Amino acid sequence: MRQALSLHPDWRCTAATKIEVEIARPRPGNLALRYVVTGNLADLRMPPVTASERADGLWRHSCFEAFVRAGPGPAYYEFNFAPSTQWAAYRFSGYRRGMSVADEIVAPRVEVRSNGGSYELQASLELDRLPNLPGDSVWRLGLSAVIEETSGGMSYWALVHPPGKADFHHSNCFTLELPAAWRP
Repeated sequence: MRQALSLHPDWRCTAATKIEVEIARPRPGNLALRYVVTGNLADLRMPPVTASERADGLWRHSCFEAFVRAGPGPAYYEFNFAPSTQWAAYRFSGYRRGMSVADEIVAPRVEVRSNGGSYELQASLELDRLPNLPGDSVWRLGLSAVIEETSGGMSYWALVHPPGKADFHHSNCFTLELPAAWRP
């Protein structure tokens, strides 16, 4: 399934003209994401690829994000993927409350590639160890991206933007329903 992210109306971006995300749930506890940015790639500030390891504060620069929750409860997870291939995973008990590092997660596989007209980041997550994301349940996702330009400008992209400032944690952002994967 492919979804387009939209630029927050209070921001502008001259480097990225379109961001799309391909989403798949090939197995009950697996989530695969492929972010595709098109535009003037020379004007995007993308850090060089480093060792794929856990890091904090990735959202301060170009970063691709997924927010995932199961069921009607307020608990959710936030996953960040940087163009450097660094990543982060956090658990929240409610809207911006009870934040903790999601230590149970296996390190995701993060890969990046670029060609003349597009930049791609692929992330594959094994989420079966996360207690608030049962593999046999429907997941609700919020997908987003923070884009930094070489000029220093920042822009904020998401499936849906709630009224007001950019806020990817807002419950209105969890708009994509991903059914449980078929188990053979």
